[in-house]
Amino acid sequence: MEKVNDCKNALSSGSCQSSSNEKRRGTDRRTNNRARLKYLVFNGRRVCSRRDEDRRKAFIFDRYNQKLFLAITTILILSILDAVLTLVVIQRGATELNPVMAYFLEHGMPTFIVAKYTLTSIGVFVLLIFKNVFLTKIKIYTHSLFPCVIFVFSVVIAWELFLIYGEP
Repeated sequence: MEKVNDCKNALSSGSCQSSSNEKRRGTDRRTNNRARLKYLVFNGRRVCSRRDEDRRKAFIFDRYNQKLFLAITTILILSILDAVLTLVVIQRGATELNPVMAYFLEHGMPTFIVAKYTLTSIGVFVLLIFKNVFLTKIKIYTHSLFPCVIFVFSVVIAWELFLIYGEP
């Protein structure tokens, strides 16, 4: 009984060593932050970091909120719409200014659309992994970039629609 009281007193000061009565075993489960397939398939468990020290780290969570899902879906749909409208504008005599996309355009329309979607998906995935990271140079969290990406795609699509329908 004396050992338990000593440990309780030491816990308040932070100097208590783990005793044999503890139910912990093996390594700390928090050291592995990879998503497990069973959690991804069966609705998952982790929605956010619970500890303050983990809030600004990159984690792959099992579940994300609906607003984030809607933002990602919107970005991917706008990306495909941008690719299709770019092809229409190019058929009317314009040229692709982006050298990476111009390379894929030389290999055909399906390659161009697949490359556009794939590159956008990779970018969205990277933003998703690092959504809790604070960007110190521009002083915002990475998850704040999702609306910015939607805005930029919307402006590009508006410009393409103006090029298609605005001039005869």
